[in-house]
Amino acid sequence: MNDDYILPPPKDYGPCPFVINIEEATKRNNYYRIALWTGEYLQLTLMNIKVGNEIGLEMHPDLDQFIRVEQGEGIIKMGDRKNQFDFQAKVYDDYAIFIPAGKWHNMINTGRTPLKLYSIYAPPEHPRGTLHETKEDAEEHHRY
Repeated sequence: MNDDYILPPPKDYGPCPFVINIEEATKRNNYYRIALWTGEYLQLTLMNIKVGNEIGLEMHPDLDQFIRVEQGEGIIKMGDRKNQFDFQAKVYDDYAIFIPAGKWHNMINTGRTPLKLYSIYAPPEHPRGTLHETKEDAEEHHRY
C-alpha cells in the first residue's frame, strides 16, 4: 500500500465528477459501509467486514450489484430462495462478484483479517451519504 495516499474525508461525492484510487481507498476504509459516490443510476460503497462477520442475507429485486474484494477472504452465497443457496464460491483479494437482481445473497468473512471490498449498485441502493460505522449501525437503519 502506498503510505502517501490520503483517503478523502468520509462523505458522498456524487453526483459530481470524482476520481479516486479505489484499491487504496477500499483497503484504508474502516467503516462498515460508506456510500462514497451516489449518482442517479449508480452507487459506489466501501465496506469493511470484521473477522467472522457477514454482510447478512439480502436481495435487491430491482438492481444488479458488483462486488470487488480488495483484501481478505470470504464466501459468497447466492440463490433464488431466501433459505436455499444453489451457488457458493470462495473469494479472495482481486475477485469480482456479479449479483443479478432478484438473487438472495450473503458474503461471509472466513479469513483472519477484515474483508475489505467495494460494491457498485445500479441503480443506487442506499440513501445518498450513507455512513455506517458498524454493522449494528447498519442494522439499526434498516429497521425503519
